[in-house]
Amino acid sequence: MISRRENTLRAARFERPEWIPMHYAINRACWHHYPQDALQDLMEAHPLLFPDFCRSEEPIVPEYAPWERADRPFTDSWGCVWVTTDDGITGSVVGHPLADWSTLEGYRPPDPAVDYGWGPIDWDAERERMAAARAAGRLASAGLRHGHTFLTLVYLRGYDGLIYDMADGDPRLSRLIEMVEEFNLALVRRYIAAGAEWVSYPEDLGMQRGPMLSPAHFRRYIKPTYARLMAPAREAGCVVHMHSDGDIRTLVDDLVDDGVQVVNLQDLVNGLDWIEERLAGRVCIDLDVDRQRVTRYGTPADIDALIRDEVTRLGRREGGLMMVYGLYPGTPLENAAAVMDAMERYAWHYSG
Repeated sequence: MISRRENTLRAARFERPEWIPMHYAINRACWHHYPQDALQDLMEAHPLLFPDFCRSEEPIVPEYAPWERADRPFTDSWGCVWVTTDDGITGSVVGHPLADWSTLEGYRPPDPAVDYGWGPIDWDAERERMAAARAAGRLASAGLRHGHTFLTLVYLRGYDGLIYDMADGDPRLSRLIEMVEEFNLALVRRYIAAGAEWVSYPEDLGMQRGPMLSPAHFRRYIKPTYARLMAPAREAGCVVHMHSDGDIRTLVDDLVDDGVQVVNLQDLVNGLDWIEERLAGRVCIDLDVDRQRVTRYGTPADIDALIRDEVTRLGRREGGLMMVYGLYPGTPLENAAAVMDAMERYAWHYSG
């Protein structure tokens, strides 16, 4: 049996993986919303999804990131102020340091030599982390922070302000985009130098219906930056992975054109028919399994049918399909278990 690293790379590159890579992410807030023993029982019973799981006899107290702490505003390295109402759930920005353009002149971005946007980073430790991952048969993965470009501009200016800037063609926006790009590009190059073989570019661009900015504005202001950020990773032979929540159907062709090899998008929001017709076999699909409808309100049988249908329609023996599910508070525990069962069952759909 090949390593998980090799299997994932094969799936991304259409090189006949042994199984469909499946990832099940349990949000940290779940540990104070569900009985901890029940969650651990599920993890213990699903070794494909949780191969490194080791049961804890002590109460699990997650180490929340500073921007995931309820009722404790957090100011990130860009000067943006974050607030959340539940430990473990990333909140929203309520303080925009460049809401007034007059503050741009004296504004200074973080230093990528010591900071990755959220806070300090140790590049020697990153190099050691990636070497250890390869040695253990895992991917040496790295990535920009979620919301690295478009959303960082939103955090800095405010959503309304940014959209008006784009509509007005404000010349100061180009200067700000250049500042954000320069920071991110330095991070990408440092991650590659540290040994990354898989680079992620997570950024939510979609709403429940349609993108958060017009395709024309995306192509004018964001797409060129994406292309320049992804180029060093492609040139170094890294796999380029892009995540976006929401409806991104009008932007996917631009993302692929920029160099995205693995696109992580939501299944029912974008529509399985559309995904099958436009993406299956063309680019590796990292399918984000529904968290809004079927897994939240359906039955375990509904969940099994959904995941089987997705694997059957989007999977190929040569590869090109991965699946990910994020468990958040509110989903019935029996449904959380049904997702695990189905992911492990159908991971082998194209084996043999």
